[in-house]
Amino acid sequence: MLHFELVTPEKLVRSEDVYMVVVPGSEGDFGVLEGHAPLMSTIRDGALHIYKSDKAEPEMLAIAGGFAEVNARGLTVLAERIG
Repeated sequence: MLHFELVTPEKLVRSEDVYMVVVPGSEGDFGVLEGHAPLMSTIRDGALHIYKSDKAEPEMLAIAGGFAEVNARGLTVLAERIG
């Protein structure tokens, strides 16, 4: 499982293990699974698609601006705001 954290300037919004997250990167959407290569990207306004399992329907969460970082610990999305 991929460890996923969603953070805003005010608080930690989510911290959970998920199957995959699709992030609206500034250069295009990208999917992150467990074991993804390290990556840092700016993100554009759009929606995160959060998959709890490989066969699950995605939960969509609107975000605005920020950064995404993938490292050995998982995926962290630092969003300017949510919704």
